Amino acid sequence: MNLDKFNANWNYPTNIRHGIGRINELAAVCKELGMQAPLLVTDPRLADLPMTEQAVNTCKLAGLHCGVFSQIKANPTSENVADGVSAYKQGAHDGVIAFGGGSALDVAKAVALMVGQNRPLWDFEDVGDNWTRVCTETMAPVVAVPTTSGTGSEVGRASVITDQEQHLKRLIFHPNMLPSVVILDPELTVGLSPKLTAATGMDALSHALEAYCSTYYHPMAEGIALEAIRLIKNYLPRAVAFGGDLEARAQVMVSSTMGATAFQRGLGGMHALAHSLGALYDSHHGLLNAVLMPYVLKANRSVIEPRIERLSRYLELEDSSFDGFISWVVTLRAELEIPHSLGETGIDISQIEKIGQMAVNDGAAAGNPILFTAQQYSVICLAAINGDL
Repeated sequence: MNLDKFNANWNYPTNIRHGIGRINELAAVCKELGMQAPLLVTDPRLADLPMTEQAVNTCKLAGLHCGVFSQIKANPTSENVADGVSAYKQGAHDGVIAFGGGSALDVAKAVALMVGQNRPLWDFEDVGDNWTRVCTETMAPVVAVPTTSGTGSEVGRASVITDQEQHLKRLIFHPNMLPSVVILDPELTVGLSPKLTAATGMDALSHALEAYCSTYYHPMAEGIALEAIRLIKNYLPRAVAFGGDLEARAQVMVSSTMGATAFQRGLGGMHALAHSLGALYDSHHGLLNAVLMPYVLKANRSVIEPRIERLSRYLELEDSSFDGFISWVVTLRAELEIPHSLGETGIDISQIEKIGQMAVNDGAAAGNPILFTAQQYSVICLAAINGDL
């Protein structure tokens, strides 16, 4: 197999270097961005792995003073960001390497934002024109290196951070939070377990699907979403079943980046509920989206059916009807050993009304094809908890 075909540089939506072994360019990229002392931000699980040690050593051998910060929760909090800012300042760092999954990348981007601000984090929540409060001159440069294929945070202009006091997930936004350079190296995902490969891959699918179904006008994003879904259909099962399949890993990784590029068109009910459930239950975001997917699609049927039928034809499904598409989603989840219900993940009905209210207030709800009420979100969530499709 010729894997050289996957080596490419793109400049959409930022400078992206994709291909096998591109992680070896990390030190050079840091220097291009003017870094002499980068802070590598990652999560505790990755901090002690050989690939992280190798990335740090690559920087040090190139004469860079590279530190590591890894005090990050799976659903990162404002305290994680504050601790990262302290580590950045104490180490006299001058840039950030965002290294890991969505949590690490989100914290890294928020740290790079906050090291140059005098206001508290929540002052930059994506509400109204809050983003204009940012002092851009003092933001730190970021190079993003994802090690999972799901969130697409490497091409995002925002970070999802949990407000523990309010039990909410808040979106921190500024256009300059988009990393300056992204290194997409599929080899970094080879050690990911089948379970995490499946959950993160389904997260990528949820991004592309919700972007595709959004009613906002953005034909370019719609086209990117369409192709991202096809890549996930063709390659995610291979990546889960054969973790060392670099072609599959490469295609799933780029589909993740495509999904996150597309969702500037909007997200929807899957994410509105997943954000709410994640804040309350500290559950894996990708897994929540995967479980919720068919229930939210079915609730939106009256508006999205023609679009889903067109998507089904593009995917060359045997049954191109709406029901045929739902059947494909359910079959894919089963193949990837994704639970059919939220109840199987430990989520119960005790906070069902609160979940509905949180979902309707979530920023992602605005992009849903139907503007559900809090009660409707509660009904969808109840169906997902019980597995009533």
